[in-house]
Amino acid sequence: MSYRVCFVCTGNICRSPMAEAVFRARVTEAGLAGLVEVDSAGTGDWHVGEGADPRTVSVLEENSYAVAHTARMFEPSWFSRLDLVIALDAGHVRALRRLAPTDEDAQKVRLLRAYAPADGDLDVADPYYGGRDGFAECLRMVEEASVGLLAVVRADVEGRVA
Repeated sequence: MSYRVCFVCTGNICRSPMAEAVFRARVTEAGLAGLVEVDSAGTGDWHVGEGADPRTVSVLEENSYAVAHTARMFEPSWFSRLDLVIALDAGHVRALRRLAPTDEDAQKVRLLRAYAPADGDLDVADPYYGGRDGFAECLRMVEEASVGLLAVVRADVEGRVA
């Protein structure tokens, strides 16, 4: 059975698809691609069916990440099949925990930057209304936190196999 991780932001066109692409690459590099499934969603339905923001795609491609994405909205029924639900900011954490059908499901919700070295604000700022620099900064934050998240996921996966 696969270990499943879903990244969640507001509209599922900027931050969460970026986190999905970066973390999928890290999982593949770690040799865990057959054991870990990675996807993303949004807390709202504003962009359902759309591709990732062109600025997200551009920043990812310039940094050698593959991206094929269609936005979707997170559904409470998904909790039962997910191991971790990774929020990109504190507002997403609150929204997801309200959606969680059980306390156990609510405990699956974590903040991405909690896996990065502490430096104050744990939110990945929304780059949507800003310039391209915000997307590059978003990528930096996602890459930094992905290292710690991968260590946790690897330990969980190895614990299942042992």
